[in-house]
Amino acid sequence: MKTTNNNITIDGIDKKILRALMQDARTPVLEIARQVGISGAAIHQRLRKLEKSKLIAGSKFVINPKVLGYTTMAFVGIYLDKAMSNPEAVKQLKKIPEVLECHYTTGNWSILIKILCKDNEHLMHLLNNDIQSIAGVSRTETFISLDQQIERQIKI
Repeated sequence: MKTTNNNITIDGIDKKILRALMQDARTPVLEIARQVGISGAAIHQRLRKLEKSKLIAGSKFVINPKVLGYTTMAFVGIYLDKAMSNPEAVKQLKKIPEVLECHYTTGNWSILIKILCKDNEHLMHLLNNDIQSIAGVSRTETFISLDQQIERQIKI
């Protein structure tokens, strides 16, 4: 079965390659080639095609933040005075290393961010001193994650 969009067509072999690498990006190409039943050179060629189409963009190691002492994950809805404040607010949020994600949203909040802190005290410090002091931020609404139940990528 082939999946097609405007940029790329991926077939069953591409999907097998992607699934193997999504499970462990360090899987050797020759091991994937053996599993899929094609040559290592063919795997490399398909990976280049997938990178060129921008379906995949590199690989990365995943850091376990708890090992570094970061145990409090929170989502913060940020209310801005006006939409014009968004670019400057995002610019300031980028300077805060604990901000992992930033989304421009519909609904009541202008921005939704995901932040990672060492503990609740660290979270309170970030909210009071770093986030709520940004020009244009009128108020925030914070939700602490007690436990992440699902973490995955889109199914291939």
